[in-house]
Amino acid sequence: MDLSKPLAYRMSPKTLDDYVGQEHILGKDKILYRTIKADRLSSIILWGPPGCGKTSLARVISNTTKYKFIKINAVTSGVADIKNAVETAQNVLLNPSGKCILFIDEIHRFNKLQQDALLPFVENGTVILIGATTENPYFEVNKALISRSMVFHLQPLTDEDIFHVLKKSLTSPEGLASYTIEVEDSTLQKLAQTSNGDVRTALNGLEVAVLTTQMNEKGNIVLTDEIVKECVQTRKAVFDKSGDSHYDNISAFIKSMRGTDPDAALFYLARALNAGEDPVFMARRIVIAAAEDVGMANPNALVVATSAMQAVTMVGMPEARIILAEAAVYVATSKKSNASYLGINKALEDVANKDTGTIPMHIRNAPAEGMKKEGYGAGYKYPHDYPMHWVEQQYLPDKMIGTKYYIPDDTIEYK
Repeated sequence: MDLSKPLAYRMSPKTLDDYVGQEHILGKDKILYRTIKADRLSSIILWGPPGCGKTSLARVISNTTKYKFIKINAVTSGVADIKNAVETAQNVLLNPSGKCILFIDEIHRFNKLQQDALLPFVENGTVILIGATTENPYFEVNKALISRSMVFHLQPLTDEDIFHVLKKSLTSPEGLASYTIEVEDSTLQKLAQTSNGDVRTALNGLEVAVLTTQMNEKGNIVLTDEIVKECVQTRKAVFDKSGDSHYDNISAFIKSMRGTDPDAALFYLARALNAGEDPVFMARRIVIAAAEDVGMANPNALVVATSAMQAVTMVGMPEARIILAEAAVYVATSKKSNASYLGINKALEDVANKDTGTIPMHIRNAPAEGMKKEGYGAGYKYPHDYPMHWVEQQYLPDKMIGTKYYIPDDTIEYK
C-alpha cells in the first residue's frame, strides 16, 4: 500500500467482508451480496450521498469479478471513452469473456447522448454497468438505462459504522499503524458524529489531525477533542443546495409549517441556510405556505410573509435569518385553513373540463350604449344600495348554480 495516498483511499475495503455498513442491501441474505459473491452481477445504479461507500463497493467488485473491470468518470469522459471500453470488452484476445464491468462515477453528469451510447451494449450484455451517483437517478439518468438496471439506494453510514472504521484505521498497516496515537474513544465518536454519515470526511479529519500534531516527549501523538474539532472545523453540510436532498429539505420545511411545528420549521430552515440556500427562495416558500396552508384562518400571515420576503431582499444574510425565522414561526403557529386553495383548484378543474355555461347578462359589463340595448347589465342590483351592502342575486352561470368552491372550516372566524 502506498502510504502517500490519502487515508480514506488506503482504508477502502478490499472484500465484501471488509465492507462496513449498508446492511439493508449487503447483508448476507440480500440479493446484491449474493450476486457479487457469485460473480453474477447485472447492471446496477448505486445512489447515495458522498462518503457512503459507492466507489468502495465498486472497488470490491473489481477485486472479486472474473470480468474485465473498467472505470471512467463522467466528469472527464465522453462517448469515445465508452466506445473504447466496448472495444476492449469485445477484444477476444485480451478479454475472452467478451464482456466487461464498466464503472461510471458521477453518471448523472453524462448527457442524454452519452447515456444513449451505453444502451445497446447494456442491452446485449457486452457491458455490465455500475453507475454511481449522488443525485436521484430517477430524475438524472436515462429512463431506458434505469429500466435495464437495478437501483440500490445507499444510506449515510451510522456513527457506529464510522467509529468502527476510525478505530480500525489506527491499527491497520494500510492506515495509521506506523504512528503511536493516543486518542479517547469519545473523541473518535465526536468525530464520527461531526462527519454526518460521510466516512471520507471522518478519515480525512483524522489524518489531518495526526499529520499536523507534534509528538510529545514519548514520541506519541496525542489527539484531543479540540485538535480533532479544529481539523474538521464545522459539521459537514447535510445537503447540496442544488441536489436531490435540497428538495427533501424544502419539503420537510413546508410540511413542518403546515403541521404547526415551529421547532421543526426552524430546524429545516437552519439546514437550508447552513448549506448556502438562497434566503429569498426560503422566503418565497413561506409566502406560499401562508397563502396555501394558513389562508383565511389568518389572512395576516400572508402580509407578514410578504413583508418578510421584501425585508430579506433588502437586508441579506446573515441578518435575513432572523426575518426568515420570525416569518416561519408566525406561519407555523397560525391557525390553518386550505379552503381557498381547495376552492381555486376545484374551480380551475371545472373551467378546464366542464361546460360551465355563460356569464349571466345582468352582471356583464356594458361600456357602450348599444350593448345595454342587447341586455348587457340589465337588472343588475348594486349591493351598496341595500341594507348591510348585500342583496340576493345570481352570479354564477345557470349551469353552475348551487356549486360550492369556498367551504370555510371551523378555524375561520367571522365578525
